[in-house]
Amino acid sequence: MTEHQNTQTLKPATAAKKLGVYLDATPTEFQEGTVSRAELNALQADPPQWLRDLRRDGPHPRPVVAAKLGVSIAGLRRGGVDEALTTEQIEALKQQDPEWLQRERAVQAEVRKEEARVKKLHAERAERS
Repeated sequence: MTEHQNTQTLKPATAAKKLGVYLDATPTEFQEGTVSRAELNALQADPPQWLRDLRRDGPHPRPVVAAKLGVSIAGLRRGGVDEALTTEQIEALKQQDPEWLQRERAVQAEVRKEEARVKKLHAERAERS
């Protein structure tokens, strides 16, 4: 009896998410195919030029845009940003520093502060146990 090893494949959307790129900006062959785990690892280890360009210039998916702006994804939506943005657009937003961005950054800072407080509290409780 021989053992068959199935190659795990990913849908293009999942692979794009793992690579941190906006699916609609990837090459057509990437969007229409499947990506094996080995291919994904190869793309991460030695990204082709199109992937390096996308990571550098965008357009970037919402999680990347949110991280670059220092806000949450929900904060982006509240600020009216629903589409993918390029690095240039993100930098322009930072320069403009609109009121919604300032507010969302403050909210995000409070969330991080609260998460740190809760983590410290849990660590102290675990230490006492």
